[in-house]
Amino acid sequence: MRANTRFAPTNTSFFETAMPRLLVLLTILLFATSSMAAGASAPKELRDLYFGEALYHAFQGEWFDSIARLDTELGQFYGLDEPRLDTLYFHLNHAEFSVGDFELAYRMHRRAGRAITRVIEGKVEEPVRNDAIFRLARIYFQKDQPDNALHAVERIRGSVPPAIRDDVEFLRAQIYMANGRHAEAARLFRDLQGSRTLEGFSTYNLGIALLRDGDEQGGRGSLNRTGQIGARTPSTQAIRDKANLVLGYRLLEDAHHDGAKEVLDRVRLSGPFSNRALLGSGWADANAERFDRALVPWSILAEREVTDAAVQEAMLALPYAYGKLNIHGRAAVLYARALEAFGTEVDRLSASIAVIREGKFLKALVREELKQDSNWVVRLRQLPETPETFYLLELMASHDFQESLKNYLDLEQLRKKLEVWEKDLDAFEEIIRIRRAYYEPLLPGIDLEFRRLDSQMRLRIEQRDRIAQRLQGMLTAPRPDFLATAEERVLREEILRLEQHLARQGSLVPDDIEARIRRLRGVIDWDIHTEYDHRLTVAHQNLYELNTIIDSLQKQHAAYVRIRQAATHSYEGYDDLIRRQRLKIRTSRETVGELMARQGHFLEVMAVNELARRRDRLEEFQVTARFALADSYDRATRAQGEKRMEQ
Repeated sequence: MRANTRFAPTNTSFFETAMPRLLVLLTILLFATSSMAAGASAPKELRDLYFGEALYHAFQGEWFDSIARLDTELGQFYGLDEPRLDTLYFHLNHAEFSVGDFELAYRMHRRAGRAITRVIEGKVEEPVRNDAIFRLARIYFQKDQPDNALHAVERIRGSVPPAIRDDVEFLRAQIYMANGRHAEAARLFRDLQGSRTLEGFSTYNLGIALLRDGDEQGGRGSLNRTGQIGARTPSTQAIRDKANLVLGYRLLEDAHHDGAKEVLDRVRLSGPFSNRALLGSGWADANAERFDRALVPWSILAEREVTDAAVQEAMLALPYAYGKLNIHGRAAVLYARALEAFGTEVDRLSASIAVIREGKFLKALVREELKQDSNWVVRLRQLPETPETFYLLELMASHDFQESLKNYLDLEQLRKKLEVWEKDLDAFEEIIRIRRAYYEPLLPGIDLEFRRLDSQMRLRIEQRDRIAQRLQGMLTAPRPDFLATAEERVLREEILRLEQHLARQGSLVPDDIEARIRRLRGVIDWDIHTEYDHRLTVAHQNLYELNTIIDSLQKQHAAYVRIRQAATHSYEGYDDLIRRQRLKIRTSRETVGELMARQGHFLEVMAVNELARRRDRLEEFQVTARFALADSYDRATRAQGEKRMEQ
């Protein structure tokens, strides 16, 4: 290849290939924050502490724990005879929504859809139903099921909660675009131009919808407006840069070089799209034969991180521009520098592929310290024996890789939990052993004493029952003699024995003695009969106090029985249960291990294929650089010879 051969920019059709994926990613990113805020929001007044515990774990991003706790709470709630009396009843709709959102965040789309569908089909108010349908449509859209998403979103009718009204229309427009209904999507995007929360996103997507509907002028105009908005947030700045990049390359393809350069120069030099913008800006000048001006953006770009594809292309484009300006010596030096850099990067890529195949890439991905840093990809590159992750940035930012990586990390987390649970079973067995060793020596003596006291208590209860029965009968058939005091009973017995003694002597009892005996008996009977009502009242009062004491004894008796049963149950009957749980955990660990191996291999293949593709591209650049370097040397030598001949 000759040095003056025209290099075509490799990213001129970028927005055509990336647009469908970009639309989905933009929507997911836009709704991610609002989704989590809605799903993991705390009620104004929390009445159920278990629901609050599930929300707490959700706020920490611990979706597995939050789902497990909320599933358990909902399962117990639906098993109650009177669920209205449970504290979760006040948060039931919120809990149903939350479990769906938690499952969605944990990528359990099927279960999340079922949970939200239950709310839709239940007897709920119209705004609540529409909110649930919106969430269901979003699940289908994120799962790349546009037909199901369209069917769901068209069921939204009537009142919509104000907080999600714009989000509903934005999602509806996105679903229309996914189903090829670009004109209807454009109409909805126009209606959302005044939304503050969708600033930039609505105009950008309007431009894409118009372009796909064939309205080239309208689409470019909307992208142009997006590229000039006053960005106040990082997301708005990013969508502004993206709009300028897409529009700039669109103009570049149509040979509108000045317009393309003007638009591409709006992209921030520190933004994520700056490299592609600098590359496109240079090609806009180069295609217009302004090679001296193309040197400016390409020189800036060539000094950046060599692993970026745009930087690598700029390292070839920069000497190409110098060659066009007949500065062949400088071009040769830059070609040599590019050739050296490409060789180094090819070696690094080969080493990275070897590292990945040895399994070190997966070990680095699961390091706990990386999860605490938002720039974990950059930190991953700094670890020893890890691949060159800058080449993997585009791959690792892709939806497919992210979903696969999340699945692998979730499996790793589940593997660790299973290990902890198995150790917990060992701890439970140790606790049971300690309890058995403590209670078994004590219980025989306690049981013996309890049986003695229990027999005495039963006897006293029988006596109490007989007394209560007699007192109840005396209310209808008075029996004063039953209420005689002990002293009165003794005196009556003494009188009876005296009478019997006198009768055995066989002689007549003197009248004065007989009168005195009758008088004594009469005094006793008089007291018994005249005090009968008072004595009966006092007897009932004593019986009431006795009943109170008996009730206390029975409560103590029942408490002891419960405690006795709890003591026994605290160490008996667990062996089979623990054995079954241990078997389940071991089976699950084997399953998780197989899935991790399969998922890890899939990640490794994706990473190796990406690195191999980048390596092949660099090897092609090496071939181009070698030919261009030789040609530049020839031209530089020829120019020096002509100059000497002129002298």
